[in-house]
Amino acid sequence: MDSAHVPQFRVKLASSEDELRAAQRLRYRVFVEELGGDGPLVDHDARLERDRFDEWFDHLLLMDDARGGDVIGVYRVLRDDRARCAGQFYSEDEYDLDILKRSGRRLMELGRSCLDADYRGGAAMYHLWTGLAGYVAEHGIEILFGVASFHGTDPQELAQPLSLLHHRHLAPPPLRVRAQPAHFQSMDLVPEADLDRRAAMLQVPALIKAYLRLGGYVGEGAFVDHDFNTTDICLVMDTTRMSEKQKTIYTKDAAG
Repeated sequence: MDSAHVPQFRVKLASSEDELRAAQRLRYRVFVEELGGDGPLVDHDARLERDRFDEWFDHLLLMDDARGGDVIGVYRVLRDDRARCAGQFYSEDEYDLDILKRSGRRLMELGRSCLDADYRGGAAMYHLWTGLAGYVAEHGIEILFGVASFHGTDPQELAQPLSLLHHRHLAPPPLRVRAQPAHFQSMDLVPEADLDRRAAMLQVPALIKAYLRLGGYVGEGAFVDHDFNTTDICLVMDTTRMSEKQKTIYTKDAAG
């Protein structure tokens, strides 16, 4: 991004087909072109990353009005009432979510979080989180969850970070979702005493680190997604357990 460019951030829900397509184009650049993902409904000719769940999710957009309202960030969110209409949560193909669904608490699934490469490492993600925090408050959401990904499909190459998450950040029993038995990949690959925490954390994607700082946990087991060329974990956050410091981070309206 041009160093002279000063972003003018705005967050809104997609409210038109054009805005949804703009989100899907950004997702294509990130998940298909950068990460090598694919899927049955991905439109390579139009360069749109999409799937059958898009019609049920709300799409939270981060726009830069200094660039004509370009969509430069996306969060896809699915409330429990909308999941019932869709027939399931997106991540139920990968994780058994019954323990959350039986809790009687308001649930919301997060997914397809991405930023344009020019806006990473700055204030953009905080603005997107500010919008997300407002949505969470508006709908009384109590538990947030969703899959997050490591690049690559060889768990042995990710043995250190997966084991670190398993040993240090495993969700408490009332929130401990578990990878579906048919494709359960253990994250307990290295004994805790043999962990190199520094090296392991260097392999953990920034988004996962951010959720951990906010008080998030990981479910038990990983899912190897060959379509998206990723190894997925499930992150879970109980909003009532967040410390005041974490709430401040989560709702921070960063300048810039």
